[in-house]
Amino acid sequence: MDLEAYRSALLQKRGELLGGTAAKPLQWTMENNSGRQGDMADQASGNNEVHIQLKLKQTDAKILQAIEEALNRIDEGTYGLCRDCSEPIADARLNAIPWTRVCISCKEKQKA
Repeated sequence: MDLEAYRSALLQKRGELLGGTAAKPLQWTMENNSGRQGDMADQASGNNEVHIQLKLKQTDAKILQAIEEALNRIDEGTYGLCRDCSEPIADARLNAIPWTRVCISCKEKQKA
């Protein structure tokens, strides 16, 4: 397992999230949708956009937390081990989601 490659991927993703790659900042979205301009459909659309931006920010925050935890696991020497069963997580899964905490089998059990 190439831990430095995973560390690099995690740091890159963290940089993307912290760099604000989202389309519009939430503050801008809220300020520009706070007025009562347009008809009810325009206002509803604006409210939906604010809701979507909030959800994206929440998702980004969760991923950032998972990235920080993954970086800590690399430092502790526990990276790549499933949190639930302690078995190694497949490289293909780590390549797809380097901040994952669980192997695919345990993830499927969580969904069931």
